Amino acid sequence: MQIPNKPSLQVENLIVILDFGSQYTQLIARKIRELHYYAEIYPYHTPVDEITKLKPAGLILSGGPSSIYEEAAPRPQKSILDLQLPVLGICYGMQLLTDHFGGKVEASLKREYGKANLAVKKEDPFLEGLNIDSQVWMSHGDKVTEPALNFETIATTGSSPHAVIRHSEKPVYAVQFHPEVQHTTDGQILLENFCSKICNIKPGWTMDNFAKSKIEEIRKTTGSEKVILGLSGGVDSMVTAKLIHDAIGDSLTCVYVDNGLMRLNETNAVVERFGQFFDIDLKVVDAGQRFLTELKGVTDPEKKRKIIGKLFVEEFSRVSHEIGYHEYLAQGTLYTDVIESVSVKGPSDTIKSHHNRVQEILELLEAGKVIEPLKELFKDEVRELGLALGMPRELLFRHPFPGPGLAIRIIGEITKERLDILRKADSIFLEELKRTGNYDKVWQAFAVFLPVQSVGVMGDKRTYENVIALRSVESTDGMTADFGRLPFDFLGLVSSRIINEISGINRVVYDISSKPPATIEWE
Repeated sequence: MQIPNKPSLQVENLIVILDFGSQYTQLIARKIRELHYYAEIYPYHTPVDEITKLKPAGLILSGGPSSIYEEAAPRPQKSILDLQLPVLGICYGMQLLTDHFGGKVEASLKREYGKANLAVKKEDPFLEGLNIDSQVWMSHGDKVTEPALNFETIATTGSSPHAVIRHSEKPVYAVQFHPEVQHTTDGQILLENFCSKICNIKPGWTMDNFAKSKIEEIRKTTGSEKVILGLSGGVDSMVTAKLIHDAIGDSLTCVYVDNGLMRLNETNAVVERFGQFFDIDLKVVDAGQRFLTELKGVTDPEKKRKIIGKLFVEEFSRVSHEIGYHEYLAQGTLYTDVIESVSVKGPSDTIKSHHNRVQEILELLEAGKVIEPLKELFKDEVRELGLALGMPRELLFRHPFPGPGLAIRIIGEITKERLDILRKADSIFLEELKRTGNYDKVWQAFAVFLPVQSVGVMGDKRTYENVIALRSVESTDGMTADFGRLPFDFLGLVSSRIINEISGINRVVYDISSKPPATIEWE
């Protein structure tokens, strides 16, 4: 059994993280990468032969919402836990290891959530360098009441008598708290100790090294064949274009498909930016009417994404044949796209389908005809890579824009009228963010068209018109996010402009939900 769409970067000293559904799993990978070690996330049900092929230096078992004593509790193949690897179990991962080795886990009388002070009871390389009464962050409803045979407790908290345990003979450790979150003050020390002292590996993960290895990998993969890249004009596709062009030069052709779902004047801006900073062949395809026709009457978000992805592939194939045969399709897929497209619970529980993971793309992936050099990276790492490649900051620090464009920012059916309204509202929002100096204070900001008609009064007359939702978030990688704390006066100004300048809107609302439980985009 192959795990679909898994990252394929070949690196030594890899830390594999098995995901059991924790909202913090991505943070584990990010924190380890920040320490200049390399980590990848895999679903807990990844087969043992897939794990062994990776030749990992260590294994981390994430937290999760389940209880180990439940009948349907998620468990990896038993043989994975018997591999001769250093292992760190976090929260649910601790319960899993305790149960696997024969210890006892029970439900706590009270769910423990929040800060606690860690008291070291025995010296150990894993705990080396911790501050006295180091603060840790708890989030669990079960706890270890009796460690397994050959396990001993090396640190406690006031409410967790077995906060950190270790195997007396094997390099197996487990913690009841979450070292990956900010509120665990010495969490980075613990993760560093696990990588360096328990797994015995040295830090070597840098963007310069990544860029060099990727350029070599692209050259080896493509040989003398040509590559066609779908360029959206955003950060991801621009960095992908630069990386591939550095590898194969004029064998790369970029194709920008104007799907009719872009922001106001976006196509002209993309062409201008691309021509200003790159000496790469760019073909522009006007396919807006075709996309709108195919999307007519479609309201389901999943169907929208799949239709858009399918049409992209068809347009690329058509252009590829027109300008000469291309062996490979390149995409600016990120690690967030891969993770959200492969659910920890299996294919039936995917968070959302991505336009670059529709069936046509999956078939090309299976055939080895897709190049995705960024699919191991988070968004902030892509920007770091761009800087390493010498790209200008003004290109790299623009707000993200989704591949499906405004199609997933219009709730319900997509029409020309709704697109025109949303483009104007979005333009006003971004214009005011830049004018007032707020643009760089948030990670992403945009407007959403809501097909919810509400009562209003304009010019002493009753109106019954649509709603625009404004959304801004603070984040680093898009995996987690909080809503942007924009000033009320600013939001009032934007709301007033949208209602006064755009016909068909009489109400503006502001989205104050975080991710999780919401996603950043509305669809």
